[in-house]
Amino acid sequence: MNKIAKWTLAAVAAASIALLAACGGSSGQYKDGTYEGTGDGLKHKIKVSVEIKDEKINSIKVLEHKETESMIQAAVDNSIPEIIEKQGTQGIDVVSGASGSSKGVIDAVSDALSKAKK
Repeated sequence: MNKIAKWTLAAVAAASIALLAACGGSSGQYKDGTYEGTGDGLKHKIKVSVEIKDEKINSIKVLEHKETESMIQAAVDNSIPEIIEKQGTQGIDVVSGASGSSKGVIDAVSDALSKAKK
């Protein structure tokens, strides 16, 4: 192998390692436990419980709300699974047709996660 090929291979390997390291950034940012948070729904406060297990978001439950049941259910069915999948609320979009309720759930989860940060 000539010198240029060796340098190219080394550069590609270094870039690959850097990319892999960057992808693993979301785990380990939370303390295990159950945390509560509140957010403003369409007209009322929404209270959630976020369970952190093995330093990751394990489950999210809506504890209290006075929203229309179908609106809160849309947020539960759409926003909560996405938050768990992404391990945070950054980049989570509100649910069309239930934007106030879903924003309240997202904000409540953000509030709870702020208490769980290491």
